[in-house]
Parts: sequence; C-alpha cells; structure tokens
Amino acid sequence: MPFELPALPYADNALEPTIDAKTMDIHRTKHHQAYVTNANKALEGTPLASASVEEVCRRFKELPADKHGPVRNNAGGHFNHTLFWNTMAPASGGAGQRGGGAPTGDLAAAINASFGSFDAPGGFKEKWAAAAVARFGSGWVWLCVHKGGKLEICHTANQDNPLMKDAIGDAAGCGGTPILGLDVWEHAYYLNYQNRRPDYVTAWWNVVNWAKVGEGFAKGK
Repeated sequence: MPFELPALPYADNALEPTIDAKTMDIHRTKHHQAYVTNANKALEGTPLASASVEEVCRRFKELPADKHGPVRNNAGGHFNHTLFWNTMAPASGGAGQRGGGAPTGDLAAAINASFGSFDAPGGFKEKWAAAAVARFGSGWVWLCVHKGGKLEICHTANQDNPLMKDAIGDAAGCGGTPILGLDVWEHAYYLNYQNRRPDYVTAWWNVVNWAKVGEGFAKGK
C-alpha cells in the first residue's frame, strides 16, 4: 500500500511557541508530503512497494541501484518525520500526552544507566545538545535502544536514520531502534530561530512526549 502523510495527533498551532503553526504547516504539508510522494513513485513496481517504511529503510539496497538514492532519501524522510511528529505533544496536553518534563519509569532508569543522569551536567540532555550542534548541515539526532535496553545517542546526515545501519554502515549512526529523533534541518526551525540552532534544541524539550518515547523504548528493548 502506498505511504500516506499521517495526520498530526495535535493541531498545527499546538506546539507554540516552541514550533509555530506556519513552520508546522510548511514542514509537514510541503516537505514531508514531498517525501511521501517521491517515495511512492520510486517504490512503484518494486518488491518493496507494499513493505512498511521501516522495512524499506532497512532493505532499500535490495532494489535496483538506480532506486537506492531516491528511496533512501524519501522513505528515510517519511520515517524520520513520522517519528518526529508522534514523539511531540503540547505542553498543556492531557494526561500521558503532555510535552515536556522528564522521562519516568523504565525509560528514566535506562537514561540514568546509559548517560549518568537526565539533566545534570554531562548527562543526557547535554550530550544530546552537543550532538545536535555537532551535526554539520542538515540531519537528525537520534536516541536509539538496543536489545537489552541500552540507549545510545547518534546523529545522521540528510534523511538517513539508524534503521539503515545494515545498508549503509556507519553513516546511519548508532543502529538499534530509534525511539526519539530531532530534525535539525534549517527548515525545521528557521522561521522562529533563524541560525540559532542551540535555542531551538533547548526549546524543543518543552514539547517532547516522554510517554510516547517510553512506549517506543518498551517495544525496542
């Protein structure tokens, strides 16, 4: 079945002031929609035309060589953005769907075990921000879970993601299952933050849906 642009689990303006409604609309209905359209076009008539986007990301190198670039970029863009939208929530959301705060339960314990702490100096948030700033040009920052529950932070260029590890090697980042991703392409933040990527990264913590990330952790470990 062809990919479709997913509906947001909140209104376009629900993440303001962190992400403004205009950026959300352009980002989703123009950029993400283009990835969906182009991925479907590239996959049409191939053995992966009915595969999930996760399977396509893992297996795109099984396709003819002329499909590798278009599928890598566009199926990658579709997966990445879908995870991005679904792991955010308004700061004033209802129980279990509220953005911001801190992780709890098994996810919090795993973050402490893997990074020392969530928000103390040298801990998870500091390491995440460093990865976001270090990503030269366009790309993503990822939190991945490995079997057994170990967590790792990595970053990738363009629309690559850790699901592609077997296909493209180290360029795909840390491997494992991505459970949180931050888009650091300029179009994700430029209307509000211009060239101030660190400010965007800091503000973004206010809309992270830790309940949803925790669900991904439980499945991925």
